Amino acid sequence: MTMAVASRQKMRSGEFIALSACTMMLTALGIDIMLPAFAAVRQHFGLPPQSTATAQIITFFFMGQVAQLLFGILSDRYGRLPILRIGFPLYIIGGVAATFAPSMPVMFAARFLAGIGASAVFTTTIAGVRDRFVGDQMARTMSLILTIFLFTPIYAPFLGIAILSVASWQWVFITPPLFAVVVFVWSLRLEESLDPQNRLSLNWKNVGQGIRKVLANRVFLRYTTITTLLFTALSAYVSSSERIIGEIYGRPTLFAWVFAGIGLMMSVATLTNARLSIRYGAKKTVRWLLLLYTSVAALFFVCTLVAGDPPPMFIFFVAVALILGINLAIEPNSSALAMEPLGDLAGMASSVYGTLFFFVGSALGSFISGAMVHGIWPLVIAFFVIGVICVGLAWGDRDHANLR
Repeated sequence: MTMAVASRQKMRSGEFIALSACTMMLTALGIDIMLPAFAAVRQHFGLPPQSTATAQIITFFFMGQVAQLLFGILSDRYGRLPILRIGFPLYIIGGVAATFAPSMPVMFAARFLAGIGASAVFTTTIAGVRDRFVGDQMARTMSLILTIFLFTPIYAPFLGIAILSVASWQWVFITPPLFAVVVFVWSLRLEESLDPQNRLSLNWKNVGQGIRKVLANRVFLRYTTITTLLFTALSAYVSSSERIIGEIYGRPTLFAWVFAGIGLMMSVATLTNARLSIRYGAKKTVRWLLLLYTSVAALFFVCTLVAGDPPPMFIFFVAVALILGINLAIEPNSSALAMEPLGDLAGMASSVYGTLFFFVGSALGSFISGAMVHGIWPLVIAFFVIGVICVGLAWGDRDHANLR
């Protein structure tokens, strides 16, 4: 017994951050690697080049995050690890089913199932970080995790193109579930982070009280709304990015480079935020980054108005890279601020947060994606309007006693 205990080493902070990044990476990899294959998917299913149907492959995956509400409740009752280990098989099965789907509706259903699996992984990862860290330290840790995670948009499109050069689009789609198998095995080293005495009993009264407590918290609602609105524009861009570059701009060979370049900017911005959140505090950082976000979106709006739709590709690239970089720098801070007052309900808070963040944001984003048939005006307008609303929400927080 002594030897068995001694042989099991506690996971250190660096490994925990790396594993958390890889578990969250499943969501990004399940999207970014597939984007270069969308033209082949449209051809395979007999869809016209201007069809926006492939954007729904991303939307349904995001909408599977609605299950976070259920998984958050279960993780508060049974712990983080059981839910994490339910999520991996769902993600893997959904990914395999999508790969061999005989029709687009079946693929959408399979992607929704994979999204449900990803939601279990996402919920328990965020709750696990919240179990271990609080406040600005959590914001810094989330920034480090997201920085590793955000390298996925840099290499994933090139990986997808490399696979397409030697195999069919099905091999691109099967790569994420294969990676999930590796991460699943690694996660078996992870220890439970929720103490037994902090677990909630599973009954409707406690569940209802927990949800009401979360939704009644004005700080939570304020910052969750900010993140949800920002994700609306982000999801609209990601799901339509292949069509924007390949069809609207007519430069499909540049897609991977544009997507990777924007991903690099997002990674740099997120890493920079790790320093900003420690020096200035999460709340101040969110406020000033939102002002910067809205200013860039306003300039993008004016440039598109003057130059026409679509604007020159260089303007598009610079504007979207800056906007999405700022977006991803804001998210760890708004997440930390949303859940900070709900430490005793971390699982419930993260599940409600994730449901709104992913499900509502992607549902709204799908309308923007569907409107971008011949141009990008819907995305440009969304960036600006969302920025204005979020600035109002952030600066409307009158809690001057805790600006950090």
